[in-house]
Amino acid sequence: MKLYSTISQRAEVEQTIEKSRFIAHIMPVESKEEADIEIAKIRKKYWDATHNVPALVLGDKMQVKWASDDGEPSGTSGVPMLNVLASEGVTNVLVVVTRYFGGVKLGTGGLARAYSSSAKLALEKAGVCDVKEVIEFTYRTEYSYLAKIQNLDIVIDSIDYDDMVNIHMLVDPENYQQTLDALSNVTSGKGTVLKAEKVIKKY
Repeated sequence: MKLYSTISQRAEVEQTIEKSRFIAHIMPVESKEEADIEIAKIRKKYWDATHNVPALVLGDKMQVKWASDDGEPSGTSGVPMLNVLASEGVTNVLVVVTRYFGGVKLGTGGLARAYSSSAKLALEKAGVCDVKEVIEFTYRTEYSYLAKIQNLDIVIDSIDYDDMVNIHMLVDPENYQQTLDALSNVTSGKGTVLKAEKVIKKY
């Protein structure tokens, strides 16, 4: 069952617009406190930057949306970045765009485009994935059945080999029994579920 969408990994991108450098950092976060720590790290690293503009979305229903313009004209930076995150439907995500002013004023429209495009480039590099509640289980059976199992429409997370094969799988809770029936069918009942538990996974 899908809970929400987020980013697959941290990412950093840079672009230069009218001599100003824009460095975008994007990362997954689970709380405002975690986001504050990450923002502080970036501000410390880029202490000499003109601006370090953050935008944050939290909660499985995107309940928390927060941004700061960090000295840029009101509404020209933080909010456009928030709009990028909202339009992609991602949450538990922090973006911080660092700007080194290059001497050419961009105007309010130019600033909004620069910050939103920086956030979008970072989001594209990080990649979007779903966070789902799934049943993670291990199915142990004979080697001769492995190829048939791999042909089933089941997400195989990993495989361990000893005297038999141990296949670690992920399945939506509502499809769990149906999956077990399919496995039993292809193995003629010669398989055992070693462990099964509900977990939250990105994929």
